[in-house]
Amino acid sequence: MRILIVNTSEMTGGAAVAANRLVTALNNNGVKAKMLVRDKQTDSITVAGLNHKPLRMRHFLWERWSIFCHLNFSKKHLFELDIANSGFDITNLTEFKEADVIHLHWINQGMLSLKGIQKILNSGKPIVWTLHDLWPVSGICHYARQCDKYTTGCKECPLLPNQTIYPDLAKQIWNKKKHIYQNSGIHFVACSEWLANSARKSGLTKDMEVSSIPNPIDTNIFQPLDKIKIRRDLHLPVDKKIVLFVSQKVTDVRKGASKLIEAVNKIREEHPTAANTIVVALLGTHAEVLKQQINFPCIELGYVSGDKRLAQVYSAADVFVLPSMEDNLPNTIMEALACGVPCVGFNVGGIPEMIDHIKNGYVAEYKNADDLAKGIWWVLAEADREELKNNAIHKVHTCYSQHSVASKYIEVYKQAIKSNKKKYD
Repeated sequence: MRILIVNTSEMTGGAAVAANRLVTALNNNGVKAKMLVRDKQTDSITVAGLNHKPLRMRHFLWERWSIFCHLNFSKKHLFELDIANSGFDITNLTEFKEADVIHLHWINQGMLSLKGIQKILNSGKPIVWTLHDLWPVSGICHYARQCDKYTTGCKECPLLPNQTIYPDLAKQIWNKKKHIYQNSGIHFVACSEWLANSARKSGLTKDMEVSSIPNPIDTNIFQPLDKIKIRRDLHLPVDKKIVLFVSQKVTDVRKGASKLIEAVNKIREEHPTAANTIVVALLGTHAEVLKQQINFPCIELGYVSGDKRLAQVYSAADVFVLPSMEDNLPNTIMEALACGVPCVGFNVGGIPEMIDHIKNGYVAEYKNADDLAKGIWWVLAEADREELKNNAIHKVHTCYSQHSVASKYIEVYKQAIKSNKKKYD
């Protein structure tokens, strides 16, 4: 069985990381998997890139410009929306022709257009599409916030300003997707039950096949390491409790930095002496912005690349906090758990599927910074640390191991091939 996994980037972003790990998991479990990306960043032989740089830029800029116009030339929400009006035709590539199953992942920002997706469907090959956010099952947004228009038919998108010049963009794209998906036989896979349920409610996909399979992780890399040794290697204090926050851009509103600030400052207020025993470590860009607002000693870890280095950072922490406002199945929580680090996050998206409340971490009431603070303090000062660690590792090995995830995807591929054969017989 030959699988072609299609994603915009090879390494950048959570979907790229997850797709890359799936390629490895499948190849390690007897399936020939290859990745096709717009942005190839390594020399991996299992990854093929679209190396036409001018064309890549043209597709990307044309879509951004079109959205920019509909936003009345405001940058607000510019990268929260996608309309797939420009992209590559991959159906003539050797990698595409040789594949038994085409497996789409995150294909936005000039990778595939809606016309390109239609050509893929017209090829007659079985199609599996993993959802990393809501875009494939909504009109133009990746996260719907409190909007439920995607369940009946997107129109008058709240992320767009009131417009009189342009037609309803969300409705246009919704209708195009509806036409493309009709009788397509796409098998959708969501990384979390939360996202799978959202897809089942969508007016685009409510009558289509939707499964739930988590992302895989390599537990040979992400595993507990010697905390004291790692801290010395990373020049971190060995006599403090470390609260870790990780985000590609730590000021990303969706990742909830403001709630993190509220929560840790609340701990300082309620436990004044905690400043002598607790430090906050920030991994990601723009950490200096948060550092100025946190009433605890802060350590800026900058940007870390490479899974082995990431595993060291997680292993050095006492608690990992991700107070996302919206999220699917964050790789960061999975990575922390695999390293035996208890996690604290809000009851939103797929996070409560990963954090088992009071077992391997703490699930706080949504947007409640006081409860978030309570959870962080519980992990640091009250919980049985060894029990939390063991439960975290057990959760990952049971649910997110390469073998577990690959086995589930292999069944989906077999089902997609079987259904596709019936369709064309």
